[in-house]
Amino acid sequence: MGMTTGIRLPEVIASCAFAWIACLPAARADDEEAARIARWVQVQRAVFADRQVLDGASVLQLEAPQRALDPALVPLTITMTGGKPVKGVYVIIDNNPAPMAGHFVFGPAADPRTLKMRVRVDQYTDIHAVAEGADGRLYGVAKFVKASGGCSAPAGSEEGTDLGQMKLHLIDTFTAGKPMQAQLMIRHPNFNGMQMDQLTRYYTPAHFIRTIDVSYGGGQVLHIDSDISLSTDPVISFGFVPRAKGKLKVAVRDSKDQSFEHSFNVPATGLVPQGA
Repeated sequence: MGMTTGIRLPEVIASCAFAWIACLPAARADDEEAARIARWVQVQRAVFADRQVLDGASVLQLEAPQRALDPALVPLTITMTGGKPVKGVYVIIDNNPAPMAGHFVFGPAADPRTLKMRVRVDQYTDIHAVAEGADGRLYGVAKFVKASGGCSAPAGSEEGTDLGQMKLHLIDTFTAGKPMQAQLMIRHPNFNGMQMDQLTRYYTPAHFIRTIDVSYGGGQVLHIDSDISLSTDPVISFGFVPRAKGKLKVAVRDSKDQSFEHSFNVPATGLVPQGA
């Protein structure tokens, strides 16, 4: 007679099955992480060619919601934390149809420490902020954001007589030579070609902001090259250094080659544009 081990075959099968099922979430997480890394490698090569993107944890910080309340209006805040001179920032939404949301270039009249915006997110994705130092080196950080449908969500703005209108909110009190924050609001639908008209059931043709130039006293504050990932009616917050009282000038050009210009008094006398 053979020896009895005391182990029943059904118990062994059940135990192995439980162990296999328990490993599924970890295996799936590993696969998703590998896919995110592979996607970033692909996007990084497309945007920066063979330039290396270094760890930017000591240079900049990216704030984004872990789960967005509205995928068409996802708020981002980029803060320069290391004191390293920075001449520009790239905002990249890896899994969007057009990953490059914007390239923000700071001019001599800028205070580049804080930059805010609202973007569309099409599906769960890493969002990368990549700063370019004065020495040309690139430094990147990333946040994973759970959001989907932001690129095809119906836009809340129409192309009307108020197209291109702007408002400016000066957040800080004016002091000559001291940095201050400004919030710029631009009336534009920023149609990306993926939104369906609920009445006609046709897709609305793309019509979005291409460039934004902000200057003060003849000196460049900010130049933005944007694409379809900026939100409808973009709101962008940035810093600048007014050396004296003057006008902050904003020039916008969109994908239909339409241009819009406004000037704002600094210190403010109200939120109404003072003319081109």
